[in-house]
Amino acid sequence: MDNIEPPKPKKNLGRKRGVKQEPRVLSVEVKARLAAKRVIKNQDKKIKKATQQLHTAKAKKEHVLKTDSALKGTSSAVMTDKEVETLPPNVQEHVEQNIIFQPNDGPQTQFLASSEREVFYGGARGGGKSYAMLIDPLRYCDKANHRALLIRRSMPELRDMINHSQRLYGQAYPGAKWREQEKEWRFPSGARIEFGYAENLTDVLRYQGQSYTWIGIDELPQYPTPEIYNFLRSSLRSVDPDIPVYMRATGNPGNVGSLWVKEMFVDPSEPNKAFDVHIDTIAGKKSITRRFIPAKLQDNPYLMQTDDYMIMLSSLPEVQRKQFLEGDWSAFENSAFPEFDMSVHVVQPFDIPSNWLRFRTCDWGYSSAACVLWIAVDFDNNFWVYREHYTQRVTADIFARQVMEKEHNEYIRYGILDSSTWAKRGDAGPSIAETMIREGCRWRPSDRSPRSRVAGKLELHRLLAKESDTGQPKLKIFSNCTNLVRTMPMLPVDKNNPEDVDTHAEDHAYDALRYGVMSRTVHPKSYDANRYTEKEKFKPADRVFGY
Repeated sequence: MDNIEPPKPKKNLGRKRGVKQEPRVLSVEVKARLAAKRVIKNQDKKIKKATQQLHTAKAKKEHVLKTDSALKGTSSAVMTDKEVETLPPNVQEHVEQNIIFQPNDGPQTQFLASSEREVFYGGARGGGKSYAMLIDPLRYCDKANHRALLIRRSMPELRDMINHSQRLYGQAYPGAKWREQEKEWRFPSGARIEFGYAENLTDVLRYQGQSYTWIGIDELPQYPTPEIYNFLRSSLRSVDPDIPVYMRATGNPGNVGSLWVKEMFVDPSEPNKAFDVHIDTIAGKKSITRRFIPAKLQDNPYLMQTDDYMIMLSSLPEVQRKQFLEGDWSAFENSAFPEFDMSVHVVQPFDIPSNWLRFRTCDWGYSSAACVLWIAVDFDNNFWVYREHYTQRVTADIFARQVMEKEHNEYIRYGILDSSTWAKRGDAGPSIAETMIREGCRWRPSDRSPRSRVAGKLELHRLLAKESDTGQPKLKIFSNCTNLVRTMPMLPVDKNNPEDVDTHAEDHAYDALRYGVMSRTVHPKSYDANRYTEKEKFKPADRVFGY
Protein backbone atom coordinates (compact mmCIF):
# COMPACT_ATOMS: atom_id res chain seq x y z
CA MET A 1 0.00 0.00 0.00
CA ASP A 2 2.90 2.36 0.70
CA ASN A 3 4.24 2.01 -2.87
CA ILE A 4 1.06 3.32 -4.54
CA GLU A 5 1.52 6.76 -5.92
CA PRO A 6 -1.25 9.25 -5.42
CA PRO A 7 -3.10 10.38 -8.62
CA LYS A 8 -1.66 13.32 -10.40
CA PRO A 9 -3.84 16.42 -10.40
CA LYS A 10 -5.55 17.23 -13.73
CA LYS A 11 -4.23 20.12 -15.65
CA ASN A 12 -6.60 23.00 -15.76
CA LEU A 13 -6.64 23.87 -19.40
CA GLY A 14 -9.53 26.24 -19.22
CA ARG A 15 -10.14 29.30 -17.24
CA LYS A 16 -10.42 29.09 -13.50
CA ARG A 17 -13.81 29.07 -11.93
CA GLY A 18 -15.10 32.40 -10.95
CA VAL A 19 -12.50 34.16 -13.07
CA LYS A 20 -13.81 36.22 -16.01
CA GLN A 21 -11.88 35.95 -19.26
CA GLU A 22 -11.71 38.79 -21.67
CA PRO A 23 -12.95 37.95 -25.23
CA ARG A 24 -10.41 37.62 -27.96
CA VAL A 25 -10.39 40.49 -30.36
CA LEU A 26 -9.71 39.44 -34.00
CA SER A 27 -8.38 41.85 -36.44
CA VAL A 28 -10.16 42.55 -39.69
CA GLU A 29 -7.49 40.73 -41.62
CA VAL A 30 -7.88 37.54 -39.56
CA LYS A 31 -11.64 37.62 -39.97
CA ALA A 32 -11.30 37.97 -43.73
CA ARG A 33 -8.85 35.03 -43.95
CA LEU A 34 -11.22 32.77 -41.94
CA ALA A 35 -14.18 33.71 -44.07
CA ALA A 36 -12.21 33.00 -47.22
CA LYS A 37 -11.19 29.56 -45.90
CA ARG A 38 -14.83 28.67 -45.23
CA VAL A 39 -15.87 29.71 -48.74
CA ILE A 40 -13.04 27.73 -50.30
CA LYS A 41 -13.92 24.67 -48.19
CA ASN A 42 -17.57 24.81 -49.28
CA GLN A 43 -16.61 25.25 -52.91
CA ASP A 44 -14.28 22.26 -52.69
CA LYS A 45 -17.15 20.14 -51.37
CA LYS A 46 -19.39 21.26 -54.22
CA ILE A 47 -16.68 20.58 -56.81
CA LYS A 48 -16.02 17.13 -55.34
CA LYS A 49 -19.74 16.28 -55.40
CA ALA A 50 -20.19 17.56 -58.97
CA THR A 51 -17.15 15.56 -60.08
CA GLN A 52 -18.62 12.40 -58.60
CA GLN A 53 -21.97 13.04 -60.31
CA LEU A 54 -20.27 13.63 -63.64
CA HIS A 55 -18.29 10.43 -63.30
CA THR A 56 -21.47 8.47 -62.52
CA ALA A 57 -23.33 10.04 -65.45
CA LYS A 58 -20.51 9.19 -67.84
CA ALA A 59 -20.48 5.60 -66.62
CA LYS A 60 -24.26 5.30 -67.06
CA LYS A 61 -24.08 6.80 -70.52
CA GLU A 62 -21.34 4.38 -71.55
CA HIS A 63 -23.36 1.48 -70.17
CA VAL A 64 -26.49 2.53 -72.06
CA LEU A 65 -24.58 2.97 -75.30
CA LYS A 66 -23.00 -0.48 -74.97
CA THR A 67 -26.38 -2.03 -74.18
CA ASP A 68 -28.06 -0.28 -77.10
CA SER A 69 -25.30 -1.31 -79.46
CA ALA A 70 -25.49 -4.91 -78.29
CA LEU A 71 -29.26 -5.04 -78.62
CA LYS A 72 -29.19 -3.61 -82.13
CA GLY A 73 -26.94 -6.46 -83.13
CA THR A 74 -29.51 -9.13 -82.18
CA SER A 75 -31.65 -10.82 -84.81
CA SER A 76 -35.05 -9.96 -83.32
CA ALA A 77 -36.92 -7.80 -80.87
CA VAL A 78 -36.99 -10.68 -78.41
CA MET A 79 -33.69 -11.95 -77.02
CA THR A 80 -33.13 -15.65 -76.57
CA ASP A 81 -30.72 -17.19 -74.08
CA LYS A 82 -28.17 -17.71 -76.84
CA GLU A 83 -28.33 -14.05 -77.85
CA VAL A 84 -27.94 -12.94 -74.24
CA GLU A 85 -24.77 -15.04 -74.00
CA THR A 86 -23.21 -13.08 -76.88
CA LEU A 87 -23.60 -9.74 -75.07
CA PRO A 88 -20.74 -8.08 -73.15
CA PRO A 89 -20.54 -9.26 -69.52
CA ASN A 90 -21.76 -5.95 -68.08
CA VAL A 91 -24.72 -5.98 -70.47
CA GLN A 92 -25.51 -9.61 -69.62
CA GLU A 93 -25.58 -8.70 -65.96
CA HIS A 94 -27.90 -5.80 -66.62
CA VAL A 95 -30.26 -7.91 -68.72
CA GLU A 96 -30.35 -10.82 -66.27
CA GLN A 97 -31.04 -8.53 -63.32
CA ASN A 98 -33.97 -6.84 -65.06
CA ILE A 99 -35.82 -9.82 -66.56
CA ILE A 100 -39.55 -9.48 -65.93
CA PHE A 101 -40.78 -12.00 -68.50
CA GLN A 102 -38.66 -14.46 -70.44
CA PRO A 103 -40.37 -16.16 -73.40
CA ASN A 104 -40.08 -19.89 -73.81
CA ASP A 105 -37.87 -21.09 -76.60
CA GLY A 106 -39.79 -22.03 -79.71
CA PRO A 107 -43.27 -20.79 -80.70
CA GLN A 108 -43.65 -18.23 -77.92
CA THR A 109 -40.39 -16.52 -78.88
CA GLN A 110 -41.29 -16.76 -82.58
CA PHE A 111 -44.64 -15.08 -81.93
CA LEU A 112 -43.11 -12.17 -80.02
CA ALA A 113 -40.43 -11.69 -82.67
CA SER A 114 -42.81 -11.86 -85.66
CA SER A 115 -42.78 -8.91 -88.02
CA GLU A 116 -45.71 -9.99 -90.23
CA ARG A 117 -48.78 -7.77 -90.26
CA GLU A 118 -51.19 -10.54 -89.13
CA VAL A 119 -50.13 -13.50 -86.99
CA PHE A 120 -52.23 -16.26 -85.45
CA TYR A 121 -50.69 -18.25 -82.59
CA GLY A 122 -52.90 -21.27 -82.00
CA GLY A 123 -53.12 -24.93 -81.16
CA ALA A 124 -52.97 -26.95 -77.96
CA ARG A 125 -54.00 -25.67 -74.57
CA GLY A 126 -51.32 -24.64 -72.11
CA GLY A 127 -48.82 -23.50 -74.74
CA GLY A 128 -48.36 -20.00 -73.25
CA LYS A 129 -50.43 -18.15 -75.86
CA SER A 130 -52.28 -15.76 -73.55
CA TYR A 131 -49.11 -14.60 -71.77
CA ALA A 132 -47.46 -13.96 -75.11
CA MET A 133 -50.48 -11.90 -76.14
CA LEU A 134 -50.10 -9.76 -73.01
CA ILE A 135 -46.41 -9.11 -73.64
CA ASP A 136 -46.52 -8.40 -77.37
CA PRO A 137 -48.12 -4.90 -77.25
CA LEU A 138 -45.31 -3.71 -74.94
CA ARG A 139 -42.84 -3.64 -77.84
CA TYR A 140 -43.55 0.02 -78.68
CA CYS A 141 -44.68 1.41 -75.32
CA ASP A 142 -41.71 3.75 -75.26
CA LYS A 143 -43.28 5.70 -78.14
CA ALA A 144 -45.99 8.29 -77.57
CA ASN A 145 -48.08 7.35 -80.65
CA HIS A 146 -48.36 3.68 -79.79
CA ARG A 147 -51.95 2.66 -79.04
CA ALA A 148 -52.90 -0.99 -78.54
CA LEU A 149 -56.23 -2.78 -78.08
CA LEU A 150 -56.56 -6.23 -76.50
CA ILE A 151 -59.92 -7.99 -76.98
CA ARG A 152 -61.65 -10.93 -75.26
CA ARG A 153 -65.19 -12.12 -75.92
CA SER A 154 -66.60 -11.59 -72.42
CA MET A 155 -65.91 -9.34 -69.46
CA PRO A 156 -65.00 -12.18 -67.02
CA GLU A 157 -62.40 -13.45 -69.49
CA LEU A 158 -61.11 -9.91 -69.94
CA ARG A 159 -60.82 -9.41 -66.18
CA ASP A 160 -58.48 -12.38 -65.94
CA MET A 161 -56.13 -10.81 -68.47
CA ILE A 162 -56.30 -7.44 -66.69
CA ASN A 163 -55.22 -9.11 -63.45
CA HIS A 164 -52.22 -10.66 -65.20
CA SER A 165 -51.30 -7.33 -66.79
CA GLN A 166 -51.22 -5.66 -63.36
CA ARG A 167 -48.48 -8.07 -62.30
CA LEU A 168 -46.40 -7.43 -65.42
CA TYR A 169 -46.85 -3.94 -66.86
CA GLY A 170 -45.97 -1.92 -63.77
CA GLN A 171 -42.69 -3.80 -63.42
CA ALA A 172 -41.84 -3.53 -67.10
CA TYR A 173 -42.51 0.22 -67.18
CA PRO A 174 -42.18 1.96 -63.81
CA GLY A 175 -44.58 4.86 -63.85
CA ALA A 176 -47.23 3.08 -65.91
CA LYS A 177 -50.70 3.67 -64.46
CA TRP A 178 -53.84 1.55 -64.71
CA ARG A 179 -57.07 3.49 -65.22
CA GLU A 180 -59.96 1.28 -64.18
CA GLN A 181 -62.77 3.38 -65.57
CA GLU A 182 -61.25 3.53 -69.06
CA LYS A 183 -59.89 -0.04 -68.81
CA GLU A 184 -56.51 1.06 -70.11
CA TRP A 185 -52.83 1.35 -69.19
CA ARG A 186 -51.09 4.69 -69.68
CA PHE A 187 -47.32 4.72 -69.93
CA PRO A 188 -44.84 7.52 -69.17
CA SER A 189 -44.19 7.97 -72.89
CA GLY A 190 -47.89 8.62 -73.59
CA ALA A 191 -48.49 5.16 -75.09
CA ARG A 192 -51.73 3.36 -74.21
CA ILE A 193 -52.94 -0.24 -74.05
CA GLU A 194 -56.72 -0.63 -73.91
CA PHE A 195 -58.60 -3.72 -72.75
CA GLY A 196 -62.03 -4.41 -74.23
CA TYR A 197 -64.57 -7.14 -74.82
CA ALA A 198 -66.73 -7.86 -77.86
CA GLU A 199 -69.37 -10.58 -77.76
CA ASN A 200 -70.99 -9.53 -81.03
CA LEU A 201 -70.67 -7.03 -83.86
CA THR A 202 -72.65 -4.44 -81.91
CA ASP A 203 -69.99 -4.42 -79.18
CA VAL A 204 -67.17 -3.57 -81.58
CA LEU A 205 -69.01 -0.53 -82.90
CA ARG A 206 -67.62 1.37 -79.90
CA TYR A 207 -64.20 1.12 -81.59
CA GLN A 208 -65.46 2.50 -84.90
CA GLY A 209 -63.42 5.49 -85.99
CA GLN A 210 -60.61 4.71 -83.55
CA SER A 211 -57.00 4.24 -84.64
CA TYR A 212 -54.73 1.57 -83.23
CA THR A 213 -51.19 0.50 -84.05
CA TRP A 214 -51.68 -2.94 -82.46
CA ILE A 215 -54.85 -5.04 -82.09
CA GLY A 216 -54.94 -8.45 -80.44
CA ILE A 217 -57.84 -10.91 -80.06
CA ASP A 218 -57.39 -13.69 -77.52
CA GLU A 219 -59.30 -16.93 -78.30
CA LEU A 220 -60.27 -15.87 -81.83
CA PRO A 221 -62.10 -19.15 -82.74
CA GLN A 222 -64.78 -18.31 -80.18
CA TYR A 223 -66.29 -16.03 -82.83
CA PRO A 224 -68.48 -17.96 -85.30
CA THR A 225 -67.65 -15.70 -88.27
CA PRO A 226 -64.72 -13.46 -89.30
CA GLU A 227 -66.88 -10.31 -89.18
CA ILE A 228 -65.52 -8.99 -85.88
CA TYR A 229 -61.92 -9.74 -86.90
CA ASN A 230 -62.34 -7.92 -90.21
CA PHE A 231 -64.10 -4.98 -88.56
CA LEU A 232 -61.34 -4.49 -85.99
CA ARG A 233 -58.46 -4.76 -88.42
CA SER A 234 -59.96 -1.86 -90.37
CA SER A 235 -58.96 0.28 -87.36
CA LEU A 236 -55.24 -0.44 -87.81
CA ARG A 237 -53.60 2.87 -88.64
CA SER A 238 -50.32 4.53 -87.69
CA VAL A 239 -49.31 8.19 -87.96
CA ASP A 240 -45.75 7.42 -86.85
CA PRO A 241 -43.44 5.92 -89.52
CA ASP A 242 -41.39 4.29 -86.75
CA ILE A 243 -44.39 2.31 -85.49
CA PRO A 244 -45.67 -0.46 -87.81
CA VAL A 245 -49.20 -1.84 -87.40
CA TYR A 246 -49.82 -5.37 -86.16
CA MET A 247 -52.85 -7.67 -85.88
CA ARG A 248 -52.38 -10.57 -83.47
CA ALA A 249 -54.66 -13.45 -82.44
CA THR A 250 -54.51 -16.66 -80.43
CA GLY A 251 -56.86 -19.61 -79.98
CA ASN A 252 -57.53 -23.33 -79.73
CA PRO A 253 -59.27 -25.64 -82.22
CA GLY A 254 -62.68 -27.00 -81.33
CA ASN A 255 -64.62 -23.74 -81.04
CA VAL A 256 -67.49 -22.60 -83.22
CA GLY A 257 -65.22 -20.46 -85.43
CA SER A 258 -62.46 -23.03 -85.97
CA LEU A 259 -63.42 -23.46 -89.62
CA TRP A 260 -62.90 -19.89 -90.81
CA VAL A 261 -59.79 -19.45 -88.64
CA LYS A 262 -58.35 -22.62 -90.14
CA GLU A 263 -59.09 -21.35 -93.64
CA MET A 264 -57.61 -17.91 -92.99
CA PHE A 265 -54.38 -18.91 -91.24
CA VAL A 266 -53.76 -22.67 -91.08
CA ASP A 267 -54.55 -23.97 -94.58
CA PRO A 268 -52.85 -21.39 -96.88
CA SER A 269 -49.25 -22.25 -95.93
CA GLU A 270 -46.96 -24.45 -93.88
CA PRO A 271 -46.70 -23.70 -90.14
CA ASN A 272 -44.25 -20.92 -89.25
CA LYS A 273 -44.02 -19.82 -92.88
CA ALA A 274 -45.19 -16.34 -93.86
CA PHE A 275 -47.51 -16.01 -96.85
CA ASP A 276 -48.96 -13.10 -98.82
CA VAL A 277 -52.66 -12.34 -99.10
CA HIS A 278 -53.79 -10.12 -101.98
CA ILE A 279 -56.64 -7.74 -101.26
CA ASP A 280 -58.58 -5.52 -103.68
CA THR A 281 -58.72 -1.88 -102.54
CA ILE A 282 -59.78 1.40 -104.09
CA ALA A 283 -56.09 2.04 -104.71
CA GLY A 284 -55.71 -1.30 -106.52
CA LYS A 285 -54.49 -4.68 -105.35
CA LYS A 286 -52.52 -4.69 -102.12
CA SER A 287 -50.84 -7.54 -100.27
CA ILE A 288 -50.45 -8.21 -96.58
CA THR A 289 -48.39 -10.89 -94.90
CA ARG A 290 -49.81 -13.50 -92.55
CA ARG A 291 -48.30 -16.27 -90.48
CA PHE A 292 -49.55 -19.21 -88.47
CA ILE A 293 -47.52 -20.32 -85.45
CA PRO A 294 -48.63 -23.68 -84.00
CA ALA A 295 -48.63 -24.24 -80.24
CA LYS A 296 -48.28 -27.48 -78.28
CA LEU A 297 -48.26 -28.28 -74.60
CA GLN A 298 -44.62 -29.38 -74.83
CA ASP A 299 -43.71 -25.77 -75.62
CA ASN A 300 -44.45 -24.74 -72.01
CA PRO A 301 -41.68 -26.01 -69.69
CA TYR A 302 -43.57 -24.87 -66.58
CA LEU A 303 -46.54 -27.15 -67.26
CA MET A 304 -44.19 -29.95 -68.30
CA GLN A 305 -42.47 -30.02 -64.91
CA THR A 306 -45.17 -32.44 -63.79
CA ASP A 307 -47.31 -34.88 -65.75
CA ASP A 308 -50.61 -33.85 -64.16
CA TYR A 309 -51.85 -31.53 -66.91
CA MET A 310 -50.72 -33.82 -69.74
CA ILE A 311 -52.37 -36.82 -68.07
CA MET A 312 -55.61 -34.86 -67.79
CA LEU A 313 -55.57 -33.89 -71.48
CA SER A 314 -54.58 -37.42 -72.52
CA SER A 315 -57.61 -38.83 -70.71
CA LEU A 316 -60.06 -36.80 -72.81
CA PRO A 317 -62.08 -38.37 -75.66
CA GLU A 318 -60.16 -38.84 -78.88
CA VAL A 319 -61.37 -35.73 -80.68
CA GLN A 320 -60.83 -33.44 -77.69
CA ARG A 321 -57.43 -35.01 -77.04
CA LYS A 322 -56.34 -34.21 -80.59
CA GLN A 323 -57.62 -30.64 -80.28
CA PHE A 324 -56.40 -29.71 -76.80
CA LEU A 325 -53.24 -31.80 -76.51
CA GLU A 326 -51.99 -32.00 -80.09
CA GLY A 327 -53.51 -28.79 -81.45
CA ASP A 328 -55.03 -30.65 -84.41
CA TRP A 329 -57.17 -28.27 -86.50
CA SER A 330 -58.60 -31.15 -88.55
CA ALA A 331 -60.21 -32.84 -85.55
CA PHE A 332 -63.90 -31.93 -85.20
CA GLU A 333 -65.84 -32.47 -82.01
CA ASN A 334 -69.58 -33.11 -81.99
CA SER A 335 -69.82 -33.08 -85.76
CA ALA A 336 -73.43 -32.88 -86.91
CA PHE A 337 -72.64 -35.38 -89.70
CA PRO A 338 -70.01 -37.84 -88.45
CA GLU A 339 -70.80 -40.16 -91.36
CA PHE A 340 -69.51 -37.60 -93.87
CA ASP A 341 -66.37 -38.97 -95.52
CA MET A 342 -64.43 -36.94 -98.07
CA SER A 343 -63.22 -40.06 -99.85
CA VAL A 344 -66.75 -41.37 -100.26
CA HIS A 345 -69.08 -38.40 -100.59
CA VAL A 346 -66.87 -36.11 -102.70
CA VAL A 347 -66.31 -37.05 -106.35
CA GLN A 348 -64.66 -35.50 -109.36
CA PRO A 349 -66.99 -33.57 -111.71
CA PHE A 350 -68.42 -35.25 -114.79
CA ASP A 351 -70.95 -34.31 -117.45
CA ILE A 352 -74.45 -34.69 -116.06
CA PRO A 353 -76.62 -36.73 -118.48
CA SER A 354 -79.20 -34.53 -120.12
CA ASN A 355 -82.09 -36.79 -119.08
CA TRP A 356 -81.42 -36.48 -115.33
CA LEU A 357 -83.71 -34.19 -113.37
CA ARG A 358 -82.01 -30.94 -112.38
CA PHE A 359 -83.10 -28.37 -109.84
CA ARG A 360 -81.54 -25.62 -107.77
CA THR A 361 -81.84 -24.72 -104.09
CA CYS A 362 -80.85 -21.52 -102.28
CA ASP A 363 -80.24 -20.11 -98.82
CA TRP A 364 -80.40 -16.34 -99.17
CA GLY A 365 -78.38 -13.75 -97.31
CA TYR A 366 -77.02 -10.29 -97.91
CA SER A 367 -74.81 -9.46 -94.93
CA SER A 368 -74.25 -13.16 -94.38
CA ALA A 369 -73.46 -15.48 -97.30
CA ALA A 370 -75.96 -16.55 -99.94
CA CYS A 371 -75.55 -20.03 -101.40
CA VAL A 372 -77.13 -21.72 -104.42
CA LEU A 373 -76.64 -25.44 -105.08
CA TRP A 374 -77.54 -27.22 -108.30
CA ILE A 375 -78.61 -30.83 -107.80
CA ALA A 376 -79.20 -33.63 -110.30
CA VAL A 377 -81.23 -36.77 -109.55
CA ASP A 378 -80.53 -39.95 -111.51
CA PHE A 379 -82.94 -42.84 -112.19
CA ASP A 380 -81.87 -44.63 -109.01
CA ASN A 381 -82.87 -41.61 -106.91
CA ASN A 382 -79.26 -40.65 -106.17
CA PHE A 383 -78.58 -36.97 -105.50
CA TRP A 384 -75.58 -35.33 -107.19
CA VAL A 385 -74.64 -31.79 -106.12
CA TYR A 386 -72.80 -30.59 -109.21
CA ARG A 387 -72.51 -26.78 -108.94
CA GLU A 388 -72.56 -24.02 -106.32
CA HIS A 389 -72.67 -20.24 -106.20
CA TYR A 390 -71.45 -18.70 -102.95
CA THR A 391 -71.42 -14.94 -102.55
CA GLN A 392 -72.05 -12.07 -100.12
CA ARG A 393 -73.35 -8.48 -100.14
CA VAL A 394 -75.09 -8.78 -103.49
CA THR A 395 -78.58 -7.40 -103.97
CA ALA A 396 -81.42 -9.72 -104.95
CA ASP A 397 -81.72 -8.53 -108.56
CA ILE A 398 -78.01 -8.88 -109.28
CA PHE A 399 -77.95 -12.23 -107.47
CA ALA A 400 -80.79 -13.52 -109.66
CA ARG A 401 -78.94 -12.55 -112.83
CA GLN A 402 -75.77 -14.29 -111.56
CA VAL A 403 -77.75 -17.48 -110.98
CA MET A 404 -79.25 -17.38 -114.48
CA GLU A 405 -75.83 -16.85 -116.05
CA LYS A 406 -74.42 -19.94 -114.31
CA GLU A 407 -77.16 -22.18 -115.66
CA HIS A 408 -76.12 -21.59 -119.29
CA ASN A 409 -79.73 -22.02 -120.47
CA GLU A 410 -79.87 -25.59 -119.15
CA TYR A 411 -83.28 -26.94 -118.23
CA ILE A 412 -83.83 -26.49 -114.47
CA ARG A 413 -87.07 -28.14 -113.41
CA TYR A 414 -87.63 -25.92 -110.36
CA GLY A 415 -85.91 -23.82 -107.71
CA ILE A 416 -86.23 -23.90 -103.91
CA LEU A 417 -85.65 -20.66 -102.00
CA ASP A 418 -85.62 -19.91 -98.28
CA SER A 419 -89.28 -19.29 -97.41
CA SER A 420 -88.40 -16.22 -95.32
CA THR A 421 -87.57 -14.34 -98.54
CA TRP A 422 -91.30 -14.05 -99.30
CA ALA A 423 -91.71 -11.67 -96.36
CA LYS A 424 -92.76 -8.19 -97.43
CA ARG A 425 -90.29 -5.33 -97.14
CA GLY A 426 -92.26 -2.30 -96.04
CA ASP A 427 -95.91 -1.68 -96.88
CA ALA A 428 -95.75 -2.05 -100.63
CA GLY A 429 -92.20 -3.05 -101.60
CA PRO A 430 -91.59 -6.38 -103.30
CA SER A 431 -90.13 -9.27 -101.33
CA ILE A 432 -86.69 -10.72 -102.00
CA ALA A 433 -88.29 -13.67 -103.78
CA GLU A 434 -90.48 -11.42 -105.96
CA THR A 435 -87.46 -9.34 -106.93
CA MET A 436 -85.64 -12.45 -108.16
CA ILE A 437 -88.69 -13.80 -109.99
CA ARG A 438 -89.09 -10.49 -111.85
CA GLU A 439 -85.54 -11.03 -113.16
CA GLY A 440 -86.62 -14.39 -114.59
CA CYS A 441 -85.08 -16.48 -111.78
CA ARG A 442 -88.09 -18.49 -110.62
CA TRP A 443 -88.46 -20.14 -107.20
CA ARG A 444 -90.89 -21.81 -104.86
CA PRO A 445 -90.60 -21.57 -101.04
CA SER A 446 -88.77 -24.08 -98.92
CA ASP A 447 -90.51 -26.29 -96.39
CA ARG A 448 -91.73 -24.08 -93.55
CA SER A 449 -93.58 -26.72 -91.55
CA PRO A 450 -92.86 -27.21 -87.80
CA ARG A 451 -89.65 -29.11 -87.08
CA SER A 452 -88.65 -28.84 -90.75
CA ARG A 453 -85.03 -28.21 -89.69
CA VAL A 454 -84.91 -31.47 -87.74
CA ALA A 455 -86.65 -33.38 -90.54
CA GLY A 456 -84.19 -32.03 -93.11
CA LYS A 457 -81.21 -33.07 -90.99
CA LEU A 458 -82.64 -36.59 -90.60
CA GLU A 459 -83.15 -36.83 -94.36
CA LEU A 460 -79.52 -35.87 -94.94
CA HIS A 461 -78.38 -38.54 -92.48
CA ARG A 462 -80.34 -41.08 -94.56
CA LEU A 463 -78.80 -39.91 -97.84
CA LEU A 464 -75.24 -39.79 -96.45
CA ALA A 465 -75.42 -43.29 -94.95
CA LYS A 466 -73.93 -46.16 -96.97
CA GLU A 467 -76.54 -48.58 -98.28
CA SER A 468 -76.12 -52.18 -97.27
CA ASP A 469 -76.45 -53.60 -100.80
CA THR A 470 -74.23 -51.15 -102.71
CA GLY A 471 -71.94 -49.78 -99.98
CA GLN A 472 -72.50 -46.32 -101.47
CA PRO A 473 -74.45 -43.29 -100.18
CA LYS A 474 -77.41 -41.75 -101.98
CA LEU A 475 -75.82 -38.27 -101.91
CA LYS A 476 -72.56 -37.25 -103.57
CA ILE A 477 -70.96 -33.85 -104.05
CA PHE A 478 -68.72 -32.61 -106.86
CA SER A 479 -65.34 -31.39 -105.67
CA ASN A 480 -65.92 -28.00 -107.31
CA CYS A 481 -68.60 -27.26 -104.66
CA THR A 482 -65.82 -26.12 -102.37
CA ASN A 483 -67.88 -24.32 -99.72
CA LEU A 484 -70.28 -27.21 -99.20
CA VAL A 485 -67.36 -29.66 -99.02
CA ARG A 486 -65.42 -27.63 -96.49
CA THR A 487 -68.34 -26.80 -94.16
CA MET A 488 -70.19 -30.14 -94.00
CA PRO A 489 -67.63 -32.05 -91.87
CA MET A 490 -67.17 -29.15 -89.44
CA LEU A 491 -70.80 -28.32 -88.71
CA PRO A 492 -71.26 -28.73 -84.95
CA VAL A 493 -74.36 -30.00 -83.17
CA ASP A 494 -76.47 -27.43 -81.37
CA LYS A 495 -75.65 -27.85 -77.66
CA ASN A 496 -79.19 -26.88 -76.70
CA ASN A 497 -80.84 -29.05 -79.35
CA PRO A 498 -78.79 -32.13 -80.33
CA GLU A 499 -81.23 -32.87 -83.16
CA ASP A 500 -80.19 -29.70 -85.01
CA VAL A 501 -76.94 -28.04 -86.12
CA ASP A 502 -75.45 -24.98 -84.42
CA THR A 503 -76.96 -22.03 -86.29
CA HIS A 504 -74.05 -19.81 -85.22
CA ALA A 505 -71.73 -21.84 -87.43
CA GLU A 506 -71.32 -21.32 -91.17
CA ASP A 507 -74.42 -23.24 -92.23
CA HIS A 508 -75.46 -21.47 -95.45
CA ALA A 509 -74.49 -24.30 -97.83
CA TYR A 510 -75.99 -26.84 -95.44
CA ASP A 511 -79.31 -24.98 -95.31
CA ALA A 512 -79.46 -24.85 -99.10
CA LEU A 513 -78.81 -28.59 -99.27
CA ARG A 514 -81.46 -29.25 -96.61
CA TYR A 515 -84.05 -27.25 -98.55
CA GLY A 516 -83.22 -29.26 -101.66
CA VAL A 517 -83.51 -32.78 -100.23
CA MET A 518 -86.81 -31.81 -98.56
CA SER A 519 -88.35 -30.42 -101.75
CA ARG A 520 -90.40 -33.60 -102.53
CA THR A 521 -88.37 -34.25 -105.65
CA VAL A 522 -90.23 -35.96 -108.46
CA HIS A 523 -87.86 -38.62 -109.69
CA PRO A 524 -87.26 -38.89 -113.40
CA LYS A 525 -87.99 -42.62 -113.57
CA SER A 526 -91.70 -41.86 -113.25
CA TYR A 527 -91.52 -39.79 -116.42
CA ASP A 528 -90.45 -40.27 -119.96
CA ALA A 529 -86.66 -39.89 -119.89
CA ASN A 530 -86.62 -38.34 -123.34
CA ARG A 531 -88.62 -35.40 -122.02
CA TYR A 532 -85.51 -33.76 -120.54
CA THR A 533 -83.17 -33.97 -123.49
CA GLU A 534 -83.55 -30.45 -124.81
CA LYS A 535 -83.89 -26.90 -123.54
CA GLU A 536 -87.51 -27.18 -122.55
CA LYS A 537 -89.32 -23.91 -122.02
CA PHE A 538 -92.21 -23.50 -119.65
CA LYS A 539 -94.54 -20.76 -118.47
CA PRO A 540 -94.99 -19.74 -114.86
CA ALA A 541 -98.31 -20.87 -113.47
CA ASP A 542 -98.17 -18.67 -110.40
CA ARG A 543 -97.25 -15.01 -110.30
CA VAL A 544 -95.81 -15.27 -106.80
CA PHE A 545 -94.04 -18.62 -106.78
CA GLY A 546 -93.15 -18.60 -110.47
CA TYR A 547 -94.44 -22.09 -111.15
